[in-house]
Amino acid sequence: MKNIQKVLLPLNGTSNAEAALATALLFARQFGGHIAGLHVRADSRDVAPLAGEGLSGAMVEDMMSAAEREGSRRALAVREIFDRFTAAHGVQVTDTIPPFSGNPVGTASASLVTMTGREHEVVTYRARLSDVTVVPHPDSGEEISSSETLHAILFDSGRPVVIAPRRVPATAGRRICIAWNGTSESTAALHHILPWAAEAGAVRILYSGDYQRRGPEARDAADYLTIHGIHADLVEFGDPDETVGASLLAACHDFGADMLAMGAYSHSRLRQLILGGVTRHVLENAEIPVLMSR
Repeated sequence: MKNIQKVLLPLNGTSNAEAALATALLFARQFGGHIAGLHVRADSRDVAPLAGEGLSGAMVEDMMSAAEREGSRRALAVREIFDRFTAAHGVQVTDTIPPFSGNPVGTASASLVTMTGREHEVVTYRARLSDVTVVPHPDSGEEISSSETLHAILFDSGRPVVIAPRRVPATAGRRICIAWNGTSESTAALHHILPWAAEAGAVRILYSGDYQRRGPEARDAADYLTIHGIHADLVEFGDPDETVGASLLAACHDFGADMLAMGAYSHSRLRQLILGGVTRHVLENAEIPVLMSR
């Protein structure tokens, strides 16, 4: 069974960074892997085109200087929380990502690099060559629904992303729920959760008539896991007085799940943003790490 060796962790500030660091560390220690911390500074030169928008050269220079100072401040703040966290948890810090971590299971190493560019592009390119990307949870529901970096990873990296909870999780991957609806997105999530499911104490597949789309049934997904030596029970969820997303999270809570795997945006992203949807509700309300795949 393929395990997790490289956990990409983009940190663009200190908001919810500790919970994301803790989530990444749980994964890295479980597999003896490496946390690849990444901070992306905005390029102050990106404000230069504003000179053609009625701003004088001096005004643009002032804006570039202010952007540079803010970038330095944020980079320093990220470095401080990274150093403080790794020191407190006894994590070996390296200057670069090792070619093979070789860490014993139960230990982890970490690195932090700062790059300049457009965050959604830099992070997505790095995510393509990572086993999983752990994203800090934004502070507000409005931000999580429109996070450019999160959606870029989901739609353009080809790799899974885990949205860390707002609070530091005590465990992750011991009791796993898999949301199944037969789509290619839920299939991708099923494949991506295999390393965790293979070592979990309990796995449950959650399905619902209101959630199911054209495709394999939940029983078929359970049979697929059995081929990989993973037993999963099947539970139908749903509440006529709740949305599908709320019912899904309630079913996770009833199971005592500490991780959820699901496909993202089976409907179009625009429809979910306008009308709401399962993906949006889970993004904004989950209190456990959520692995999402496209």
